[in-house]
Amino acid sequence: MISQLELGKSGDKRKPEKRVSGIFWIILLNIGVYVADHFFQVRSIKTLYLYHNWPAWYQFLTATFCHANWNHLSSNLFFLYIFGKLVEEEEGNFALWLSYILTGAGANLVSWLVLPRSAVSVGASGAVFGLFTISVLVKISWDWRKILEVLILGQFVIEKVMEAAQASTALPGTFRGGYLMQSVNHIAHLSGALVGVLLVWLLSKVPSDPSDQVSTLQRKTGRTP
Repeated sequence: MISQLELGKSGDKRKPEKRVSGIFWIILLNIGVYVADHFFQVRSIKTLYLYHNWPAWYQFLTATFCHANWNHLSSNLFFLYIFGKLVEEEEGNFALWLSYILTGAGANLVSWLVLPRSAVSVGASGAVFGLFTISVLVKISWDWRKILEVLILGQFVIEKVMEAAQASTALPGTFRGGYLMQSVNHIAHLSGALVGVLLVWLLSKVPSDPSDQVSTLQRKTGRTP
């Protein structure tokens, strides 16, 4: 007689575990740019900053890999790892890169539209808020425990990222090479989160794979073809 446990194992078709690697490449890229900028002082790295007076198109993306100092970088790396890993585990490597690029570049675009032309934007904070929003929305439910968990984690993330941004430059702003380095770019934080919401909403409108719909229906009805 086959045991119930063995029957359960044979009928348990779990999804293969996804290998997480994309977030580590994003982290290494951030660290590499920081080392080249602050340790080896490679001058060309400064061209990756987002200069609001006359930005190059690529700076809206490359500025998300640049940081003002170690406190600024280390805090962003911590949250990038947490929320980037969640997004990659849930949605995959491509979705992670797409989310990072769109939320980070979107946050910088809004900052450029709103902030003074003398400002310079650097940092992955916009992408951090975007990934946080996406990681929450893809798993959100109306369970009160989940909602409480999101509120507790959300206020902690906002507080710590704000502290890191505040530590990145002097108050209320520092002129470097004729440009104003903003101490805390609240616009990027908010816009990064909003871009994350928009991205999840748009993807929710994309029709899913018919085979997935059939599998879902079979699970709900308990029927097999």
